[in-house]
Amino acid sequence: MAGKTVKISGPLIIAEGMADAKLYDVVRVSDMGLIGEVIELRGDKASIQVYEETSGLGPGEEVYSTGEPLSAELAPGLITGIFDGIQRPLSTLYFKYGDRISRGVSVNNLDREKKWKFIPVAKVGDEVSEGDVLGIVNETEIVVHKILVPHGVSGKVLSIEEGEFTIEETVAKIWDGKQEKTVCMLRKWPVRKGRPYREKLTPDRPMVTGQRVIDTLFPIAKGGVAAVPGPFGSGKTVVQHQLAKWADADIIVYVGCGERGNEMTDVLNEFPELKDPKTGEPLMKRTVLIANTSDMPVAAREASIYTGITIAEYFRDMGYNVAIMADSTSRWAEALREMSGRLEEMPGDEGYPAYLSSRLAEFYERAGIVRLLGNEDRIGSVTAIGAVSPPGGDLSEPVSQATLRIVKVFWGLSSALAYKRHFPAIDWLISYSLYADKMKEWYNESVGKEFLKYRQFVMSILQEEAALDEIVRLVGMDALSSKDRLTMETAKIIREDYLHQNAFHETDTFTSMQKQFLMLKLIYEFNRLAGEAIASYADLDDILACPCKEMIGRSKYITEENLSEFDGIFAAMQSQLKAVAAGGEENV
Repeated sequence: MAGKTVKISGPLIIAEGMADAKLYDVVRVSDMGLIGEVIELRGDKASIQVYEETSGLGPGEEVYSTGEPLSAELAPGLITGIFDGIQRPLSTLYFKYGDRISRGVSVNNLDREKKWKFIPVAKVGDEVSEGDVLGIVNETEIVVHKILVPHGVSGKVLSIEEGEFTIEETVAKIWDGKQEKTVCMLRKWPVRKGRPYREKLTPDRPMVTGQRVIDTLFPIAKGGVAAVPGPFGSGKTVVQHQLAKWADADIIVYVGCGERGNEMTDVLNEFPELKDPKTGEPLMKRTVLIANTSDMPVAAREASIYTGITIAEYFRDMGYNVAIMADSTSRWAEALREMSGRLEEMPGDEGYPAYLSSRLAEFYERAGIVRLLGNEDRIGSVTAIGAVSPPGGDLSEPVSQATLRIVKVFWGLSSALAYKRHFPAIDWLISYSLYADKMKEWYNESVGKEFLKYRQFVMSILQEEAALDEIVRLVGMDALSSKDRLTMETAKIIREDYLHQNAFHETDTFTSMQKQFLMLKLIYEFNRLAGEAIASYADLDDILACPCKEMIGRSKYITEENLSEFDGIFAAMQSQLKAVAAGGEENV
């Protein structure tokens, strides 16, 4: 049975005769077959958001309900894929229809003809339950794609075959006690519904990113959630690119949600060129890209982050640590605001819908580290990092405030730091992480027992600098005592030599936790030895003239294979500063 359109307002269509439709059903509009989704029902009238351009449509167009919600297709073929906001494969559309997506095109989200080598893990006669691994497919050189027992299915394996199969062909049969269930590699899952798990755990392991300001001062846990708000030009996208490249996640899902097309082009050009540090293979071979640029239909932008988090949960269920980057949730919220306005809903702050906070929470709460379904004890995680683009850098606007109530890590980007060419421009005075205390045990065991002491030292020095800076502006540096001047100099070393990191330098772009520990120890020891020299009446200018100060600055360019060079710097620093201290005592 088909409904008829009675009103068209941009991407919003009102259709009558839709009494049999359900909320979030996917529909096809007009003879062109435009894809839409039911977002509101009133009697037999349905409000439909259309994921394609609606120009040229008029009242009386027929609307057909598919009876199914908007769902993601999950199977081998996702990795290295580039999809739009509703998971249409952009590369397939390009080869079929050219640079622009034609309206009403219908293609499979995943390739139905390609054959994949299926290798069984379960055996005939095994008792399996939902979430257990049936077999594997080596999807890329980096990713082993695990084929799981579908949700709602459990029982005895009747047959399972090794061989080459398409994603729709039967690879196993399971007897559930009543009937025989056939299993293929393809799964479908409604994007607005979280995938089930056994138990949610407390995040207590960091996701190491190789970015010193993040790993040392504001770490994010595996299964954690973070927000990266900042004004235009402060480096949000570069921070997310760096995390996608270097974070120790097994799978990366990158959602370009309403961003500029040239930024997505950079991602598409960079990722195949970048080498995965663990395997040496292109980074793209463990990445899924969802591109919904600012010129694409606004309604599909609203669906894109749900598509991304569903794919992330699918790989989490295999036992992987997945990182999803949403760039940016502000553009997604703008799409929500536009659709809400067309629905004539009562607006909230700045025109955003009243349910903005709950929709943001729905997205971020699907992140987490969980114990998975199945007979084996397996753990997987989804770490969500969302960029926020507040207009004019105003963090009091609704999207930023709603996000801050949900996330536990806040990397506040500063335009002042960006103008000084200090990148990453994460402002250490306003940023925070609520995970650091929960990860003490990991830092003590895996990095060093002194690491948290050095971290606290860095935080206190930077806060002291902020307080002393007010005095310096009023009366000048010369009014400070030698001890306070040393604090200012140490803070300068921390800012310029430790927190400043060049994303485009071959060595400086990534710093391991061990190297971060050694760099922090250098700065800590310099401050301690210099303080002792000042106590011995040494002149601060003599201390700052020591060659070891420059050696500390250059330590960031020591490669990971040559960390033993730090021993030489420690030895040189001790001898030079002790000599200065001895000279101070002689002068007295």
